[in-house]
Amino acid sequence: MKKPAAMPETATPPRLAAAMRAAAPEIYLYDAASLILLDANDAACGNRHATREELLAAAPALQVPARQLAALDEAVGAQTIVHVQPRRRDGSRYSLTLHLSRASHQGRALILAVGDDLRTPQATAAALEQVQSRFNAIVSNTPGLVYQFCLHADGRSAFPYLSDGCQALLGLSPAQLHARPELFYQLILADDRASYLDSMQASKTALWGWNWEGRIWVDAWKDVKWINLRSTPRALADGTVQWEGIMTNITESRLEQIEVRQSRARLAELTAHIDKVKEHERTRLARELHDDLGGNLTAIKMALAMLARRLPPDDALLQEKAEYVDALVDRSIDAVHRISLDLRPSMLDLGIVAALDWQVKEFARQAGIECQFTSNRQHIELELDQATSLFRIAQEALTNIAKHAQASKVAVRLVRQRQHLGLSIADNGVGMRLSDRAKPQSFGIRGMTERASALGGSLSLMDAPDGGTILSIKIRLASPREAIIAAAAHAPAHARPPQDAA
Repeated sequence: MKKPAAMPETATPPRLAAAMRAAAPEIYLYDAASLILLDANDAACGNRHATREELLAAAPALQVPARQLAALDEAVGAQTIVHVQPRRRDGSRYSLTLHLSRASHQGRALILAVGDDLRTPQATAAALEQVQSRFNAIVSNTPGLVYQFCLHADGRSAFPYLSDGCQALLGLSPAQLHARPELFYQLILADDRASYLDSMQASKTALWGWNWEGRIWVDAWKDVKWINLRSTPRALADGTVQWEGIMTNITESRLEQIEVRQSRARLAELTAHIDKVKEHERTRLARELHDDLGGNLTAIKMALAMLARRLPPDDALLQEKAEYVDALVDRSIDAVHRISLDLRPSMLDLGIVAALDWQVKEFARQAGIECQFTSNRQHIELELDQATSLFRIAQEALTNIAKHAQASKVAVRLVRQRQHLGLSIADNGVGMRLSDRAKPQSFGIRGMTERASALGGSLSLMDAPDGGTILSIKIRLASPREAIIAAAAHAPAHARPPQDAA
């Protein structure tokens, strides 16, 4: 049988053509005699993944059993139903139910095939049921609470959706929160409510993700929990902002973090205490060396001088021995003086400015490196322990420069600004790589960092603009009022004024 040419688009009945284009189900128009496709609507092209021209060019014939085709008598309007499996452009097939009916245009017999409308209530319900089933499967396997939260324009709040994890996480059933959404806010500890409201407002204003961590009191278990709230906001037409997200129990990880921080704090306190005890012991040893050993050596030198004067002038051997012992005593006195200064420089008694000025000059003399010290104050009042720790940091930094920096110039600057004290040490050496700073064996840097932390400050290392390294320390000093309060807080109980009775 000769294949008839496809009907031009204008050959389709105008009313039928308009209905076909706008219809949601698939619609095909066939020649009744040859069953060759003449036209197809947009829905059919979309489901077949092809353009209308490609469908018409392929001209697939309608595959209908003869008995069903016989059911269509010659009368216009006769109908029958067939089930087919059309092939898409990629070769895949899908199931389709077609409702066939007779039609006629300009004396030509036609067959109109209309597919099922996927938007029918039955199809929609089935699709929704499938989506709901998948959603429930995902939610049931998600740890924590999946929820929707709404903040209306008038300030009212609501929980449109709460998963089954609500009871396990919050100790409240979904029905309780649906009825009284304010119960969730009441669970939050008073100290954490401000951060909760602030983070909510920030997310609402900018429509950014809401990420909050805080503590709640679960009355069902008489226990405090840490929860993490993560959600994404979207603005609704009526001015409501709705968040969809998840709440999880982070109590275990949060307690571990707190324990780690407390352990680090205790370790820092222990380190500071060890440094303090060590400095006190150095001070004691330096004092004993200077006072006892240094005094004894001075007395020996005086006695030796008296004995030397009484030696026979013609005994050259005894004169030589006396001079040797005298020189030995001088070297011992110098050694005691040097060791005492290493243990604790006596210049610290004159203040941190004088001590650093002396240390810089000693460094320049011993290392042969040009070194300058500047300060914006002639005298800076510090507690002895603070001055000693700051001096030790500078001493360690200069030692590191002498060992590793290959520098020819060093600048040390001490600045007091209001309640802050800053110390910077800059060199023009080879610089310091990040990998070197993070080495486990970098005990010098670690020790300086710990000392700065014990002083309530911070230490930073950065590259100098012209090469080399800049070490900076910033310490916050207590104001006179803070110092008085701190002294009162550490005073013995019997020395404090009595509290007024209520």
